Amino acid sequence: MVERCLKVEGMSCQHCVDTVKKALYAVEGVSHVEVSLEEGKVQVHMERDVPFPLLKSAVEEWGYRVLGEV
Repeated sequence: MVERCLKVEGMSCQHCVDTVKKALYAVEGVSHVEVSLEEGKVQVHMERDVPFPLLKSAVEEWGYRVLGEV
């Protein structure tokens, strides 16, 4: 299992959390997503290595900003 932790800006409520999870689960290879609203961090668990730019674009399509990996 491969993991990436993303720093995401713009999440302010549970609806935001659900939207970010939905966006990432739509990416092939993503198996589990954990979001810390307070820290603005998203832990992405993957069956295989999914390139960072693919994860970033999936989240940013929904109006959130991915600042990078942490």
